[in-house]
Amino acid sequence: MVPGGGDDAPHSPTWRAVTPVGRRVVALRARRGAGLRAQRAAARRRWTAALVRRVAPVVTDIGFAAGWRVVRSLPEPVARSASRLAADRAASRGGPGVHRLRDNLRRVVPDAGPDELDALVRAGLRSYARYWCEAFRLPSMDRAAVLARMDPHVTGMAPLFEALDQGRGVVVALPHSGNWDLAGLWFVATQARLGRPARFTTVVERLHPESLFRRFVAFREALGFEVLAAGDGAQVYRTLTRRLRDGGLVCLVADRDLGASGVEVALFGEPARLPTGPARLAAATGALLLPAFPHFTPDGWGAVIGDPIPVPARASRHDVVKATQAVADAFTEMITAAPHDWHMLQRVFTADLGGVT
Repeated sequence: MVPGGGDDAPHSPTWRAVTPVGRRVVALRARRGAGLRAQRAAARRRWTAALVRRVAPVVTDIGFAAGWRVVRSLPEPVARSASRLAADRAASRGGPGVHRLRDNLRRVVPDAGPDELDALVRAGLRSYARYWCEAFRLPSMDRAAVLARMDPHVTGMAPLFEALDQGRGVVVALPHSGNWDLAGLWFVATQARLGRPARFTTVVERLHPESLFRRFVAFREALGFEVLAAGDGAQVYRTLTRRLRDGGLVCLVADRDLGASGVEVALFGEPARLPTGPARLAAATGALLLPAFPHFTPDGWGAVIGDPIPVPARASRHDVVKATQAVADAFTEMITAAPHDWHMLQRVFTADLGGVT
């Protein structure tokens, strides 16, 4: 037999199968091949993730732009039916946001059984979908008719208007609930009807891409809001204090600690982190601090203003924490009355934040 030929030759299939050296060669080549495939797969994953990071914000912006155009053009019954269908599909599919909403609502209604909690989550998603449907349609809605449907369902406004009449600033702390844009529009329109300055200031989370953020800012500015971006540093706080010292209104969503500088309070009897901004602003400016709860009614919208929360001038940290706890107590009472209108699909409770305190 010619050396190097036949089935007994080194590296032939038989040699690789039956000799120790051959088997080691096979194993080495397999490991090298597996390593190369793993490297290629990791490179593909990195490339895909980078592409998603680049493309997803653009797609999101396009989607919202299309929503404003398409949903606005639909007949109202069709748009509402579509939003309910989308909410029901989201409830059936689950997903991180849906599971988080379920965990949050379980704190609101701790005695609810599985079926009752499922129904509450579905109702919560329908409420959230209704908000987005109305946000897309609001530019084309009959504002006079909308406000007329809301007028009978707004309660507790007397302290707010009295403070503004006296030239005292007001801080309103509210959760993510109902249609907060319509609640703000109602305030602006009501002030205008009374011959008062028809504007208030709020702070919103900066969205990405920047084009989407600008789209939402333009939407809310068209409703009469002054919009500041969270994360813009000390300039935001200076603007808020200036508006309050000038006797203006500042509305702050305060059921989630975006800046990681909040304090732990009891919300629905469980530790949660809420921002101290509303209480600190009231202490620094002498403004009146009020909790509020926008919500939906079967045929319209409503808002409840709670009792004023005392905040002493030159408040200590203890005073600020105490006032923030009072805000949490008010939210607990208000949200319990209509838990399905609390659109909280993010982590709030300390136990869900990995024990961060």
